[in-house]
Amino acid sequence: MSLFTDLSSGEPIHFAEMAHIFAAGKSGPRSNSSLTDAEKGAYENLILLCANCHTLVDKAPNDFPDELISKWKTDRAERIASLFSIKSFSSRGEVRAEIEPLLETNKTILEIYGPNSEARFNPESDTPNVWRRKILSTIIPNNKRILAVLDKNRSLMSGDEIKTVEKFRQHTDDLIARHVANADGGIRFPPKMNQLMEDAE
Repeated sequence: MSLFTDLSSGEPIHFAEMAHIFAAGKSGPRSNSSLTDAEKGAYENLILLCANCHTLVDKAPNDFPDELISKWKTDRAERIASLFSIKSFSSRGEVRAEIEPLLETNKTILEIYGPNSEARFNPESDTPNVWRRKILSTIIPNNKRILAVLDKNRSLMSGDEIKTVEKFRQHTDDLIARHVANADGGIRFPPKMNQLMEDAE
């Protein structure tokens, strides 16, 4: 999950920082008083940058207007989508067929290796290590692909489904923070994801 590793500790080194396109405050770089606090903190107003670029775009906001940074984000999303061969589908059923195997794989891993599996009763079990490995190797990549598919086909979702997907996005981000960066806390998997777009047209 990381390109670089601390040679002394073996821990991954992370350079990415979450940056705002429009400033979170009232007078920051590219501030926009017409945005609500919720809009300033929304996914659409965030972009992942390295520490150097984050500092640069905030120190010279006139050189890096919101249109340019938004284009970076759009171009990156399109590049990732092309790498993952993400398609635009014409029906909800096609989207469901694309994400259902990934959700089912994650569910199976959770049932066999997760914190509530039968292995929790065996203090000598290696299951916790296997669980963490499978989160990194399978569950997080699956979640990323699910999000990419749903983002590409957002127009086919209802308002409630979009809210569920955004909760799933935060869950995925928290999962990465917990298992890659050793952060605490986070929200649980939103159960409504299991029924998302099930009502094929």
